[in-house]
Amino acid sequence: MTKAVTTTTQKVDRRLIIGTRGSELALWQANYVKSKLMDIGIEAELKIIKTQGDIVQHLRLDKLEGKGFFTKELEEELLNGSIDLAVHSHKDLPTQHPEGLTIAAVTTREDPSELLIIHKDCVDHKKRLALKHNAIVGTSSNRRKAQLLAVRPDLEFDDLRGNVLTRIEKLRDENYDAIMLAKAGITRIGADLTDFYVEELPPVEIIPAPAQGVLAVQIRENDKQLHRILQALNDTGVADTIAVERSVLRLFDAGCHAPLGCYCRKQNGKYEVWTSKADQDGEFPDRLYLSADHPDGLADRIAAKFDKNRKLPNHVFITRDLSEASYFYRAMAKHGIAVDGRSLIKIFPIINKLDPYILKYVDWIFFGSKNGIENFFRLEPRLSKRTKFAVIGRGSEEMLRQFGHTPNFSGERLGINMNEIAAEFAKVASGTTVLIPRAKESLETIQKSLTADTKIINLPVYQTRIDTNVDKSNADVLIFTSPSNVEAYFVDNLIDPGQKIICIGRSTGKKIEELGLPYILPYSPDEIGLAEAVFGLDY
Repeated sequence: MTKAVTTTTQKVDRRLIIGTRGSELALWQANYVKSKLMDIGIEAELKIIKTQGDIVQHLRLDKLEGKGFFTKELEEELLNGSIDLAVHSHKDLPTQHPEGLTIAAVTTREDPSELLIIHKDCVDHKKRLALKHNAIVGTSSNRRKAQLLAVRPDLEFDDLRGNVLTRIEKLRDENYDAIMLAKAGITRIGADLTDFYVEELPPVEIIPAPAQGVLAVQIRENDKQLHRILQALNDTGVADTIAVERSVLRLFDAGCHAPLGCYCRKQNGKYEVWTSKADQDGEFPDRLYLSADHPDGLADRIAAKFDKNRKLPNHVFITRDLSEASYFYRAMAKHGIAVDGRSLIKIFPIINKLDPYILKYVDWIFFGSKNGIENFFRLEPRLSKRTKFAVIGRGSEEMLRQFGHTPNFSGERLGINMNEIAAEFAKVASGTTVLIPRAKESLETIQKSLTADTKIINLPVYQTRIDTNVDKSNADVLIFTSPSNVEAYFVDNLIDPGQKIICIGRSTGKKIEELGLPYILPYSPDEIGLAEAVFGLDY
């Protein structure tokens, strides 16, 4: 985590006045900045100011005129000198500041994840997001609506306005089946959600608004003394990453009501950025993942990928059977990209019965593939109530839900690095008994990472057999979903000039490397990751 810049504090000759909205969350935010100022010996008081967004509650934000619905009145008071600084949720700020104002500091970022808060009568663990079919979700955010519809087209939506506690109370009163709120706001005010079932959606799954979870401290541009003082509150690392997000917002000329999400983080020395954009309300969004060694020019690269005139592939081949309702198929269909989906391997179960004695003492079951899940539950296992589930990512999680279970651990946040996922799981499973249903002769990355005091039960539940007579594909893009599918395809076929290869998982990629061919590895080994990878290709 980055830290605020340490500076030599200068005393001010007055008690500072902090402008803020009057909601519980806004007051928490202003008091947070007030306390940080007190830590460096600066006294301050709050002044509550009502904004257009607070006053007009009967209209959706995208129906209001202009921008800055929650900031304009605070900025006006800054300019006329009645307050010294204003505290904003950074995501509410337009990208263009009024002349004479500037952002002097940004705070450490709260977790930018989204929370889907579900009325307990409307939970269905077999469904993605654990929400019943045709559920009504309360949100006034076109960004949230577009991304939710992409993964759950059956959902319906109704407008939801008001402060955080008001929105939660509307769900409690059963005006909606679920609502979606930023985790940051819930965490800051300590809202009680024990009445509900909560799905936490990480920012790499549902991409947040630019600068979500960050507070902005705005001052007059000519107040140089206060600017110097506020550097003690400024998190330079956060400023670095949200600058990319805000630049994307500016390049698309989008406001807080646009169906645009952008999230940037710095991890292992690289800047990673996820962007989701739809052109209009209800449209299937395009998603993009990019990484770079430095942030310079990153926003421009992202904007160029969303250029409507950019060439995309005409035809994609994938070694997986796909339905027209699948996420990947719909993402391709939006751009008229033909999809040829066919598995090149056959799956055969190995065992017909499980020893109930083994299952009795299992603490964790780790699934590395959807096939492992299907073949394990085909055996109708009788599991202890204490047994927990771990999955490699979103695709496995979705399959696990179909059998009525949700994972206690997911590698989703850790992305494509299997070794990192294994190391993280090793920490939470240390000293326990772990059952690993898997393919016969599969790699044992997870097993090798577990600690010495962890008992491992390897359980081969299926084996694969490749098709030895595979027709060649002339598609622009070849997507391989397993090492076995690579073996099957390249028994008789060669790559054509210009064909591009995308692989799910590093083990699949290694098979391509053995052939001396270049390939692309999506961030996440699922259909969303594949859609991001195809959209990011250059032609």
